[in-house]
Amino acid sequence: MYARRRRNYFLMMGGCVALFVSAWAVVRLWSMPVAIAMCVVAMVIPPIAAMIANRRGPDDRWWDDPSGDPKSDEWWDELDGRKRH
Repeated sequence: MYARRRRNYFLMMGGCVALFVSAWAVVRLWSMPVAIAMCVVAMVIPPIAAMIANRRGPDDRWWDDPSGDPKSDEWWDELDGRKRH
């Protein structure tokens, strides 16, 4: 899970850098509005890449899931102010 998310993040960020560099190195010579549009698209990619890289997968353990150790789970529940049923 982690490797796939990391790979997707780096692919998206690589695409972001490629868009930005190609916009100002090549595309601006032919069309300034297209270069600006490419930079706007590149500006939107990093937040989306961060959301994709940090989303929880179906097999990932979430912060409040039980760990399986009853003593540890009891301690965390007490710390969080929750009562075990």
